[in-house]
Amino acid sequence: MNHLDTLDMKALDAAYEQACASRDQGGIPIGSALMDAAGNIVAAGHNQRVQSGDPTAHAEMDCIRNAGRRRNWHTLTLASTLSPCAMCTGTAVLHQIPRVVIGENKTFMGREDWLKGEGVKVVIMNDPRCIALMEQFVAEHPELWHEDIGLPPE
Repeated sequence: MNHLDTLDMKALDAAYEQACASRDQGGIPIGSALMDAAGNIVAAGHNQRVQSGDPTAHAEMDCIRNAGRRRNWHTLTLASTLSPCAMCTGTAVLHQIPRVVIGENKTFMGREDWLKGEGVKVVIMNDPRCIALMEQFVAEHPELWHEDIGLPPE
C-alpha cells in the first residue's frame, strides 16, 4: 500500500467509526471525516437525521459543520462511508474539496459524476465493512432508508 492509500484508509476508518456511532444511536449508519494532507483528521460527523429530526443532517454535512470556519478546504480530503448524495456533493463542490474517498457505492450511487465533472479526485474503496453495514441497515430498516434518500412511500 502506498502512502496515499494508507491516508485514504485512515480517513475511511474515521468515517466508519462515525457510521457505527450513528448506528449505535439508532440512526442511519453513514459516517464522514475530513483529513488534511498530513493525515490529521480535522473533523468527523455522522448522519443525524433520525437523532435530530433534521433532514439535512447527512454525515458529510455534519462533518463539514463540525469543521467550522476555515480557509483550507481546497487542501482537505473528505471521506464518506457511502457515495455522497446531491446535497453533500454540492457542499463538497462549493468548498472546493479536491479529493473524496468513498467507502462504497454499491448500495447507493450518489453524484460521483458531478464530483468528477468538477475535477474532484474520487476514490472508491469498495470497503467490505461499509457495504455490510449498509446492506444490513437497508434490510432491517427499509422505511428509514427510503426516507433518507427521498423515496416516497409505496
